[in-house]
Amino acid sequence: MKKLILHIPHSGNKIPIKDGYILEDKVLENEIFKLTDWHTQDLYCVKNCESIIFEYSRIFCDPERFSDDLQEPMAKVGMGVLYEKTDDGETMRIISKELRHKILNEYYFKHHSKLNDAVEKQLKLNNRALILDCHSFPNIPMKRSQHKVVPRPDYNIGTDRFHTPKKLIDISVDFFKKRNFTLGIDYPFSGSIVPMEYYQKNKKVESIMLEINRKLYLKEGTNEKSENYGKTKEVVQEYIELLKSEF
Repeated sequence: MKKLILHIPHSGNKIPIKDGYILEDKVLENEIFKLTDWHTQDLYCVKNCESIIFEYSRIFCDPERFSDDLQEPMAKVGMGVLYEKTDDGETMRIISKELRHKILNEYYFKHHSKLNDAVEKQLKLNNRALILDCHSFPNIPMKRSQHKVVPRPDYNIGTDRFHTPKKLIDISVDFFKKRNFTLGIDYPFSGSIVPMEYYQKNKKVESIMLEINRKLYLKEGTNEKSENYGKTKEVVQEYIELLKSEF
């Protein structure tokens, strides 16, 4: 059976290992508040899809980052696979070699193994796999964001030159245009996740990212659902159904 793979990496808010953190819990909670893609497990919840969800906060381990800091641009500002600094640039955590090894092996690589298995299964069944990388983003850029231009669009799709067919881009543009939403293409965020085993190697593994501007579904300055939450969820799920029909 064909199943769209939903990758939901930033919805978690738990820190399972406190080793290395040097800041008070209140500061950590504020970072979690700012950086979590609130409610994306629900917004992107659609039947007959396979969801690969990272249950932990990205300030503990970010499964969207390269595991090697030399490959990861955000490592330069202390936000590589294991965050060491806050959005304000304050040192948040000191990572020893032992701690890095433990977190990567017990959390990061296990998560990627699940994603890899889901892709492998779809390739065996259908000779094709399609991943939707599921995110949200703040309307006001964070201090350490690489993209600070405002205003930001309502939605953003991220693409990969190798793994995102033009057809997926075209139907996405048409979908959001018909609903009178503004859409950024690789802006403010670019790219879309692909397991390293297939990255830049197998075009039958397709991937596209969708980012939702949090202004569309959260009350301003909070992580609480706004009156527009239901409508936003409806739009997102219609988009997922469109991808399923093209898959």
